[in-house]
Amino acid sequence: MKISVITATYNSAVTVEETLTCIREQDHPDIEHIIVDGGSTDTTLDIVRRFPHVSRVVSEKDKGIYDAMNKGIGLSTGSVIGILNSDDIYTDRGVLSAVADAFRDPAIMTVYADLQYVYPDDINRIQRTWRSGGFKKKNFYFGWMPPHPTFFVRREVYDQAGLFNLDLRSAADYELMLRILLKKGISTYYLQRVIVKMRAGGMSNVTLGNRLRANQEDRLAWKLNGLRPYFFTLYLKPLRKIHQFIIK
Repeated sequence: MKISVITATYNSAVTVEETLTCIREQDHPDIEHIIVDGGSTDTTLDIVRRFPHVSRVVSEKDKGIYDAMNKGIGLSTGSVIGILNSDDIYTDRGVLSAVADAFRDPAIMTVYADLQYVYPDDINRIQRTWRSGGFKKKNFYFGWMPPHPTFFVRREVYDQAGLFNLDLRSAADYELMLRILLKKGISTYYLQRVIVKMRAGGMSNVTLGNRLRANQEDRLAWKLNGLRPYFFTLYLKPLRKIHQFIIK
């Protein structure tokens, strides 16, 4: 089972080496690692060139991280596709093997797992663990979502459901998972283990203002899919996100 992992980079020299190393050290035998770079002006591409496991590198201007992810999906050839950001890492060398084992059941079309937020300057210091829990459609109505860096899908899922919506700046991953899991009702499996360490401070969570602005896009995500959330759905979600970074 070939697994394609897509990493979008842009001036990522400070962190990308750790991302590249964690994928190079995976024990799964068939990995396609694709780097989609937005035209970095630092040493990002020099670092990438030191890793011969990388299958393909594209460097050109793009319309943002989700455009880069869409490009990577289009370039990929694996039967399963995952996305790992250039400042995130897999927790151990057996992560992709565990994902592949889950997909051996042909009825499973998507897989997600748990994630740890770590401090930006020390990936060994855990700030918070995101325990996803088992999937139920109704959970989306209570502010739930799986952590996107842990989300793997079969290629045909993108063929059926489409790619990231570039009209959404910070909620494109949320909208995609909402579309796949809730609107389309595509099957999923909860891999009950932490598989990703993510540096805290994503663009929708850096400040309270950013989180509230992102909440407006979350509302749009529901509207674009013709779905009507409960009144409090999109009020619980930002509060849970804010809590992740206030409570240590």
